Amino acid sequence: MPVRVSATDRIRTKIDALFAEGRELPEILEEVARLGAQLLMQAALEAEVTEFLGRERYQRTATCPDAAAGSRNGYRPVTVKTTTGPVTLERPKLRGTTAAFASRLFGKHVTKTNALETLVIASFVRGLSVRDVEATLAEALGDQAAISKSTVSEVCKAIRAEYQAWAHRRLDDITLDYLFLDASFFRMHPGSPAEPVLAAWGITTEGKPVFVGLAPGSGESTDAWASFLTDLRDRGLATPLLIVSDGAKGLIAAIEQIFPKALRQRCLIHRVRNLLAKIPAGMQAEIRDGYWAIFDTTDLTAEPGPQLVEIIDKRIEAFATKYADLYPAAMKILLTDRAGLTAYLRFPAPAHARIRHSNFIERTFAESKRRTKVIGRFPGETSAISLVWAVLDRASRGWRGVTMTPAGTRLLQDLRRSLLDPPRTLRPSSTTSGDIDEADPVPATA
Repeated sequence: MPVRVSATDRIRTKIDALFAEGRELPEILEEVARLGAQLLMQAALEAEVTEFLGRERYQRTATCPDAAAGSRNGYRPVTVKTTTGPVTLERPKLRGTTAAFASRLFGKHVTKTNALETLVIASFVRGLSVRDVEATLAEALGDQAAISKSTVSEVCKAIRAEYQAWAHRRLDDITLDYLFLDASFFRMHPGSPAEPVLAAWGITTEGKPVFVGLAPGSGESTDAWASFLTDLRDRGLATPLLIVSDGAKGLIAAIEQIFPKALRQRCLIHRVRNLLAKIPAGMQAEIRDGYWAIFDTTDLTAEPGPQLVEIIDKRIEAFATKYADLYPAAMKILLTDRAGLTAYLRFPAPAHARIRHSNFIERTFAESKRRTKVIGRFPGETSAISLVWAVLDRASRGWRGVTMTPAGTRLLQDLRRSLLDPPRTLRPSSTTSGDIDEADPVPATA
C-alpha cells in the first residue's frame, strides 16, 4: 500500500475487497459493519483536521489565504470502543500549529464513543436510495465520507434481510421465566402521526436476557397486541411464568387472551406516574416516597410467595386509607389491579428489582429515538422497523440478566409446575354408575 494513500482510502479498499471475494453476504456482514464504522469515524477525523488547518491534504498553504499555521505529520493508532467492539483508527498528528487540535467527536483522549456509531446505523439502515444515504453522510461528515454505491446498496439490503430473518426465526429453543412487553411511537408514513412499534424481550430460565420480538402495530389495541403475541406463540414461544407490562387495557387483554396461564406484573414505575398525575405538586414527593416504601422488603423476613404478597397488599390498603380523603382519585388508581402490583413478589428475591417494572426496554427505546433524530421522519415502515431493530439488537448484547441461586431455581420450578403444569385430579365417581370420568386439570390461580 503506497505511503501517500490516506487512511480512509485504505479502509475503502478493504471493504471493496470483501465484496470481491465472492463470499455470501451474511458471512461478511459483521466485518462490513465494523469497517463501515471505522471508515466513517476515520473520515470524520480527517474532515475535522481539514477544517482545523483550513486546507485539504497536500494542498499548499500559499493557495489557501485562510489556512492556519501547521501541517499534518502522519498518524498514530488509537482504539475506540463501540457497542459492536473495538475499532482502531489512525488519529492524525499535527506539527507547527499555534493551537492544540481537539476532535469535537472524540475529544483529546477519548477511548469510547457512540456518536459516529449512531450515524453508521442510521445511514446504513435507513432503507432509502443509495443517493439519499450518501447525501446524509456527506452532510454530516463531508465528501470524504462517501463510499462506493455498490457497497452502500449491499449493506442496506443485507441489514433489511438480516431483520427479516430474525423476525421469522423459530423460538422453540427459548424458555422464558419473564417476558417484558412495551411499545414506542415513531413517525413511519408521510402525513401520518407517530405509530407504535411493539417489542418483547425476556429473561430465560438460565437468567440470560434475550431480545424476542419486534413488529409494527396498527395501534395499542387488543387486536394489535394479540396479533403480535400470537405470532410469537406460533413460532414456538412457550408461556412464560411472568409477563411485565404497563397498564394499557389493550395489552392486558391480549396477555390474558394469548397467555392466560402466566402471572401478570404491572409496571410499578408506570403506576406511580399515574398516581402522581392526580397529586398536587407540593405533595408529590411525600406520595412518591410513601409509594416506594410500600414495596421495600429489606426489613421483612418473609420469603417470596403468598405470605409476602399478603404483607405488601396490606401496606397498599393502609396507604390508600391514609390518603383516601385528600386524594380519592389517586388512591382509586392505586387500588386498581392490586394483584398486578404484587405478582413479582412470588418470584426469587434477586430478580425483584428487574421484574417489577418494564422501564428497562423503555430506556432502550429512548436510545432508539435519540439515534433516529439523525433522520427525522422515516420514509416508510420498513426503514423504521429496520433501524429500531438494529439499535435494540446491538443494545441487547450488553443487557444484564438476573442472578440464579439454587433456592431461586427451585422456586421457579415450583411455580412452573403449579402455573403451567398443574396436577390433574379425577372427578368424583357418579352415584348412578361406577364409571370414572376423564381427568380434568385443576385451573391455575394467580
